Amino acid sequence: MSAVFRRRLRKGMGMIMAKSKVYYTNMRTSFHENLPQKLERLIKTAGIGEIDFTKKYAAVKIHFGEPGNLAYLRPNYAAVVVKVIKELGGKPFLTDCNTLYVGGRKNALDHMDAAYQNGFSPFSTGCHVIIADGLKGTDEVLVPVEGGEYVKEAKIGRAVMDADVFITLNHFKGHEATGFGGALKNIGMGCGSRAGKMEMHSAGKPDVNKEACIGCGRCIKICAHDAPSITDKKAAIDHEKCVGCGRCIGVCPMDAVEPAGDESNDILNRKIAEYSKAVLAGRPHFHISLVVDVTPNCDCHAENDIPIVPDVGMFASFDPVALDLACADAVNRQPVVADSQLDRMPHVHHDHFMDSAPQTNWKSSIEHAVKIGIGNGEYELVEI
Repeated sequence: MSAVFRRRLRKGMGMIMAKSKVYYTNMRTSFHENLPQKLERLIKTAGIGEIDFTKKYAAVKIHFGEPGNLAYLRPNYAAVVVKVIKELGGKPFLTDCNTLYVGGRKNALDHMDAAYQNGFSPFSTGCHVIIADGLKGTDEVLVPVEGGEYVKEAKIGRAVMDADVFITLNHFKGHEATGFGGALKNIGMGCGSRAGKMEMHSAGKPDVNKEACIGCGRCIKICAHDAPSITDKKAAIDHEKCVGCGRCIGVCPMDAVEPAGDESNDILNRKIAEYSKAVLAGRPHFHISLVVDVTPNCDCHAENDIPIVPDVGMFASFDPVALDLACADAVNRQPVVADSQLDRMPHVHHDHFMDSAPQTNWKSSIEHAVKIGIGNGEYELVEI
């Protein structure tokens, strides 16, 4: 991490925070301890047992992987987290929210099919899968964002907000818009309803793809502001009336209602941080990141490219900001995998993520998260 970036983070923190502890272990094993056992030792050493789970619902936020992608975290890791939570008296469930884009996880039925197809079932993990924002991605809670500069009320999947304890299990990898996807991305973007995801991606309001529209009128029925109308069996949205809630996106059976996708990547990262603050505020939380299969793009893709660096290890912390920063620093210390996307790019930024996807700036998310008080820009790495 550059000295300039560290100075900016210290300025954002003021003088109120000591270094956060981030616990780390590598991926080496022995005859006496396999990877699931090592993960269990890591999270227990990191202090997950300090949380009171007794008879409490615990959301374990995870990415189940888009069908066709094979880089997502194996369900074996989720099973370890579930086992530990149950031992501590909790009632865990695996959860994610529906996607904004067209794919295999845009509604709860397809999403659960994808989760089961990729191995996440009660039989393999020890708990149930709940899609947090409901059947069509419209079951949301409006959560105030204290000190939010871009978001005043975050639209969060209801099951996430109903949980008493919030845990994340993150696959740390590259991302074509945010630089990398780690804890904050899994929390902020991952817990947003479909309308919430639109708010993070878009500064504008949705439009209708006329070719895909069948004129069914469901967008008219769901809108409280009379923005959609139908002419010649095709819908249109009056932006003067539209408030950008995005509920028409969730109900369209043809995915004809599309977000503008016109927000800058830096503002996208800051909105993700503000959504993360809404999710975390007022309840215990703990975060685990596995820096393995560090592919250049998100697990939302229906394919995955080869990793850009070798596998690094497993990390855990109560502080998601320090956790993301520690993982990013660890990746940037790694050699580049030959013939990967990163290897084929000019190395001008001295940063693996920005060299792999030059249009991104992951530091904007960290800086804003520190500024709004989610976590710490300074960490102490404790290796076990």
